[in-house]
Amino acid sequence: MKAVICKRYGPPETLKIEDIPIPSPAGDELLIKVHYTTINDFDWSLVTGKPPTYRLLFGLTRPKHPVPGIELSGVVEAIGNQVTSFKPGDAVHGDISGRGWGSYAEYVCVHKDSVVRKPAAMSFIDAAAIPHASMLAWQGLIDTGNIANGQKILINGAGGGMGTFGVQIAKQYQTQVTGIDVANKLERMKSLGFDQVYDYQKTNFTDFREQYDLILDAKTTYSPSSLAKALKPGGQYVTVGGRLNRLLQVYLVQKFGKKNMHVVALKPNKDLVQIGKLYESGKLKPEIDGPYTMPEIPKLLQYFGDGKHMGKVVVSMIGD
Repeated sequence: MKAVICKRYGPPETLKIEDIPIPSPAGDELLIKVHYTTINDFDWSLVTGKPPTYRLLFGLTRPKHPVPGIELSGVVEAIGNQVTSFKPGDAVHGDISGRGWGSYAEYVCVHKDSVVRKPAAMSFIDAAAIPHASMLAWQGLIDTGNIANGQKILINGAGGGMGTFGVQIAKQYQTQVTGIDVANKLERMKSLGFDQVYDYQKTNFTDFREQYDLILDAKTTYSPSSLAKALKPGGQYVTVGGRLNRLLQVYLVQKFGKKNMHVVALKPNKDLVQIGKLYESGKLKPEIDGPYTMPEIPKLLQYFGDGKHMGKVVVSMIGD
């Protein structure tokens, strides 16, 4: 099978597509034929080794997982002898980051708990785009942020995958939602339901006179003291990713200081079935950038790292 291989940390252009053996599932694993995969922050960090602290997770000198990729849709090809919840032919999707990597390949073995069945009405393209970013938005807004009807919400990094899901989830609560991102994404963000949109290069939202009940942040570029100015009394700040030094500051404030600042520790696929129901009812859909093809993955990683994407970058692994 063909797979994208990362043998050492470096720029995405150094990635190679190679032929490697199709893996065999262990007792608690599924062998999945990958139909679509996506580009995520984890993939960027695994390939580039940046920020360097992440090498404690991915491997100090080289990646422990030579095939990147944490998100997929596909079809079960074979099952291990301990698997009873799936059978060959089942269509599945999921975020596999909790137990492994490897979706930048035509086939991957994953733990049986790393995927769920794909709803019949959901396309394989959409199914690949949904698990990781929608769970960040769901767990940030609902599980951690305790979103409530009628609130004023701000999403920073609103034009990426998490933000485009976040506005759709927030609108289920009749909220007013402000989005912050780069200028060339703003018109599309308006069409997705944001009430106000701002270019982060021209506007610092922590200097607004406006204050918010809930801020959901994918970038974490401001200090906790600056962020506190943008919150209403009793408001909640929730970050799902961004600059490591700022994430650490927010974590320390959360642990030792104010209880209204939170870093989300993602629980992959936890509420993916509920997201599937929203999709089936027409209340949620992914914003797709693509689909592209496997040979384009190196340049797509750089495209993602440069923040030029809108929504979820999706890649076909089946040659269409």
